[in-house]
Amino acid sequence: VQLVESGGGLVQAGGSLRLSCAGSGSTFSRNAIGWYRQAPGKQREWVASITSGLSTIYADSAKGRFTISRDNAKNTVYLQMNSLRPEDTAVYYCNIRVYVTDYWGQGTQVTVSS
Repeated sequence: VQLVESGGGLVQAGGSLRLSCAGSGSTFSRNAIGWYRQAPGKQREWVASITSGLSTIYADSAKGRFTISRDNAKNTVYLQMNSLRPEDTAVYYCNIRVYVTDYWGQGTQVTVSS
């Protein structure tokens, strides 16, 4: 399974970004996908997840501001991020767990300036 994130960048506080996670293979569409982030000097933290049946769940920090969605025809999961804050600055990763193995992309940098 290969995952490739894109869409990061530099944005001012209050702005928006849409991240994409493109996956390979039929496994991608049959499994839940999660977005995580890691800020400098901090542990990686979970942000949001979406199941194959399109159920979604969010960390408290993302509720009301971020929206996760997926397009299985394109093998892509999105993270729409609105009302961005400086504390959202991090490298964002997507994740898929297949049986007991976690797969990660290379990450995409999001920087929010104040």
